[in-house]
Parts: sequence; C-alpha cells; structure tokens
Amino acid sequence: MQFPDDDNGKMLQAMVDAGIDLSVALDVDFFLVFEDQRDAESAVEELAKSDLEGEIELLLNDDSGKWEIIVCLNMVPAYETIVEQELNLHEFAQEFGGVTDGWGVMQHQEGDDEFADDDHECSADCKH
Repeated sequence: MQFPDDDNGKMLQAMVDAGIDLSVALDVDFFLVFEDQRDAESAVEELAKSDLEGEIELLLNDDSGKWEIIVCLNMVPAYETIVEQELNLHEFAQEFGGVTDGWGVMQHQEGDDEFADDDHECSADCKH
C-alpha cells in the first residue's frame, strides 16, 4: 500500500507495518481539544444531537489541563475517509473554540494480557 507523505499517511503506514488490516472497519478515535470546559460541553451536546454515528467521551487531560472530546467512529480507515472526517471535525471544533489533535486506533498488543479476565474460559464464540 502506498500512502501520501503526511501525518495521516505515515500513521496508516505504521498501522500496516504493525499488521493491522486496513480493509476492515476499526474503531478510530478522533481527538478534539478545548481550553474551556463550557465550550467542550457545548460541543458534546451538539455532537450528541447530530447524525454522527459513534461514541463521544469528554474528559479533562490532567497533563495539559485542557478538555478533550474523543469521538470514536467505527470505519474502514482509508486515507481519504480519515482526512475528510478529520477536516469535518476540525471545522466543527473551531465553532466552539477548539481544534482537532489527531486520531488513533487502539490495538491489542503482545503483553496486554495484564487486563485479561482470569475467570474467562474461551469458547467457540470467542473473537480473540
């Protein structure tokens, strides 16, 4: 796969290099950052009323002291789709005094078993 030489292209290439299948839908987290809590809360309210199909989470980043909205969308992470979604969310965030701050995908990695459920017994229905 060939991606443009920009931040989004580099991120997608890193995902491919890590063995992530970009042809299937993944939960992609987009990050919106706000200085003011009220601005962030207003943005969350508007997102909740929109036709956006995804999960929305608001939290205070202890390190930066800024408010973050995480918009999790289940989508096939194609370059053009990522760029379009990021642009739409950036324009939206600006209406409330915020900006976008990238995107990412959570991936189960070697060593993540510390969070495993020790009581879980695998069955034919398991997806892991």
